Amino acid sequence: MTPLQIGICFLAYTALIFFIAYLTSRKADNKTYFIGNRASPWFVVAYGMIGASLSGVTFMSVPGWVKDSAFSYVMIVLGYIVGYAVITLVLLPLYYKLNLTSIYCYLKQRYGIFSQKSGSLLFIVSRSIGSSLRMFLVINVLYVFVLQQMGVSFGLSALIFISLIFLYTFKGGIKTIVYTDTLQTTFMITAVLLTIYIIASSLNISLGNLVSLVKESDYSNVVVNDWNSPRHWLKQFASGIFITIVMTGLDQDMMQKNLTCKNLRDAQKNMFTFSGILLIVNFIFLFLGASLYIFSDLKEIDINIPSDEVFPMLVFNYFGPVAGIIFVIGLVSAAYSSADGTITSLTTSFLHDIIDIEKKHNNIAKKTNIRYFIHLGFAILLLLLVIYFKQIHDKAVIEKVFTIAGYTYGPLLGLFAFGLFTKFNIKEKFVPFIAIASPIFTYILAKNSENWFNGYIFGFELLIINGLMTFVMLCLVIKKHKRG
Repeated sequence: MTPLQIGICFLAYTALIFFIAYLTSRKADNKTYFIGNRASPWFVVAYGMIGASLSGVTFMSVPGWVKDSAFSYVMIVLGYIVGYAVITLVLLPLYYKLNLTSIYCYLKQRYGIFSQKSGSLLFIVSRSIGSSLRMFLVINVLYVFVLQQMGVSFGLSALIFISLIFLYTFKGGIKTIVYTDTLQTTFMITAVLLTIYIIASSLNISLGNLVSLVKESDYSNVVVNDWNSPRHWLKQFASGIFITIVMTGLDQDMMQKNLTCKNLRDAQKNMFTFSGILLIVNFIFLFLGASLYIFSDLKEIDINIPSDEVFPMLVFNYFGPVAGIIFVIGLVSAAYSSADGTITSLTTSFLHDIIDIEKKHNNIAKKTNIRYFIHLGFAILLLLLVIYFKQIHDKAVIEKVFTIAGYTYGPLLGLFAFGLFTKFNIKEKFVPFIAIASPIFTYILAKNSENWFNGYIFGFELLIINGLMTFVMLCLVIKKHKRG
């Protein structure tokens, strides 16, 4: 596949994205940008959220991760289902009842202004790092396999991508993203399914035979019973529950899409539908990963590269130009979905939680200009982080994302859990210190667990430990009287 062919695919897909942005951003205002005028069809949101949830991490890291962890990721995905049920039945009713634009406004109503700002800053740090990691993964693959050969630097590659995302989201905001996500979902899933078909064809076997090969291989092992392993099935399942609660239910990016639905009932239908489809799609990605490694084993291909690069390496070198085109379109879809909603949600949280724009500014034109400026600022921040991650890339991005989430989302989990399941007031001035102290103590615990606990190594359950630690610390600063 030539760079010209790749360039044409990229430009064609981008043109389609901008056409959708044009249609959805006409007559757009701040209400359109923040909550899509609460007019999004629930089934459109549900389908589009698949692409937003998958992004470059699932597209690249999950297939590559199969070599080291087989299908143990399935236990995390099963945990997702329980987590989505909690979001649907507990968190969504709360958000709609309070008519929230930013979900961290709940923390202000429950505790006070320090908690709201602490929650928002935790989200901003978490989402900035997580999304830039996801975007780095996609940009790096295109850079290594395509743009580097054309003499384009990594920094320029990242600048082009993020500039395009900024341009198609800065006006229509969340309304545009709800609809572009549906396109991104379609292309990502199509790319994976067609790649699986191409693998079977390359091996001269039927899809049924490929399924049998995967089923009979060690790659299909789901359950890890070694309690000291970070991939023990119970740890994975419990981690999946809480990863979903915090990275979806307590995440402004994902919840902002849900809050564009017309009412609570539609939002709940969206979430239940989305969670069922996501289970199937994640399994397909794992199947793709096993198929890739089976192909390399049968063809005696030596794979001595980072796991995130296995998928593109095989596509570009062994599956032919059609597979390359399919892969590039799917990859570009993943790149866009990794950052478009992030920039919008970061802007929303900053404006509503940090500077309280609705209270401080009455002039609509001035609020719009401030929104444009903040939107641009977060685009620049993501660009700088992507460039930074290029310098430290050393292992599967999905592990980094979940590990970082364990530290940064943990205090959010504790804050929301304490607020929902107790009626106590707290000495709110201590919340920012607790939000910092809990991740630090969790990190110390993780670094020493193998020595302290007879070889036990923490996995993604660090998130649960961190949330529990925050909850306990909040108990230590309870005021004498209960909340009325």
